[in-house]
Order: sequence, then structure tokens, then C-alpha cells
Amino acid sequence: MGSETEGYTLRIHRRRSLKKSDLLLQYNPVHKKIPVLFHGGKPISESIVILEYIEETWPQNPLLPEEAYERAESRFWTKFCEDKILTFFGFFGTVGKEQEKAIVDALEVMRILEGQGLREKKFFGGNTVGLADIAWGWMAHWLGVMEEAVGIELLEAHTFPRLHEWMENFKNVPAIKENLPDRKEMVAYLKSQREILLASHDPSSMDCTSATGYYVRERQHSVLVYREVN
Repeated sequence: MGSETEGYTLRIHRRRSLKKSDLLLQYNPVHKKIPVLFHGGKPISESIVILEYIEETWPQNPLLPEEAYERAESRFWTKFCEDKILTFFGFFGTVGKEQEKAIVDALEVMRILEGQGLREKKFFGGNTVGLADIAWGWMAHWLGVMEEAVGIELLEAHTFPRLHEWMENFKNVPAIKENLPDRKEMVAYLKSQREILLASHDPSSMDCTSATGYYVRERQHSVLVYREVN
């Protein structure tokens, strides 16, 4: 899979095996997981670190606003995503009272995003997609798939109208819309993953990345490498 933007192309290479691949161990020897960005002969790992690298390397397409306070605010909501993401995995990968608590926690996170994160803005950063939008971008397409796989609806449009509108705006950005995976395949896949998670009771085995979707670590048996080519 690849996408072209402003004169450069990103190619995504996938490899699956019963063990962590040599390629993954080579490019990310510390955390031994995806995603990894490979650029200029050097690997960069961790989703938000990759986004910040992209921001600094290709400033002609900024992910952060110019004003210092607005940049700080964008970083705050990006960090908020990192801190709260496992709440949604708890909803997906648990049952019973543990799941009930995760649902309460997830709804509280969405209330905060609705009332304080988005407010009256089209995107977290204003009128264009920015760092925080990409960090939360997994929610726009994958939360509904997770809800269908679990059989519980968390985000109701009448309860979270701003968040719902943001999700639609985000999914309709051309570069994102063109790369969204097939929903039916996603639902089937997540249902099988949920069975595995419930068996292992390890919701942390899923990992949120950014841009056009959400990459499942598959218990760290995959490698995803981005390679820039001119």
C-alpha cells in the first residue's frame, strides 16, 4: 500500500510470521513493535515520535499551528490520546464488571473531547487536520468497528454531536478516505482478535497508530515499515 504526497511516496511493507521478524528487531530493537518509519537510511519508531519527525522534516505540510500556545494545546490533546487509549481497548478486550468500568471511563474521555478538545472547531487544530487529529484518527473509523465487534454502542451521535461530526470530517479527508480498509473485513478480523484477547486477557496487545487507520499489533508478530522513495 502506498500514498503520494507533495512529491514523495510512502510505501508500507507488511510481514507476518510466527516470530518477530528480523526486520522488526533490526529497525526497532528497543520496543520490538510497529510502527517504524524508515527514512534516509535510518529508522524512527513510536507513532507520535514519527509524526513529530514528519512535522520537522516536511514543514511545508505542517501538523502543528504556528502560534506557541496553539502548538502546546495540540501537543496536550495528543498526549491525552496516549494516556487514555487503553481505556478503549479495555472496552474491547474485557467482559463483565471490568468492561462496565472501561465503558464508563471511555464515555468520560469522549465527554472531555466533546466539550474541551473540539469545542466549536472542525478539527482539533482548527480548520485543518493536525497532530492531535491524527493521534485520535483511529477513533474515526475503528471505534465503530470495535463497537460492532463487541455489540455495544459507545458513541451516539445525539450524545456526542461534535465528536461525531469530527469523525465524519476526518474520514472524508481525501488522503484518509482513499486508504480506509474494508469495514466488513475489519469487523470479522476484530471479532477474531477479541476472542484471542479474551482468552489471553491482554487488551494491551492492540496498538493505535495514525494517519489512515489503526494497526493491530497481532501480539507483536507483525512488522510495518514505512519507506520513503522519490
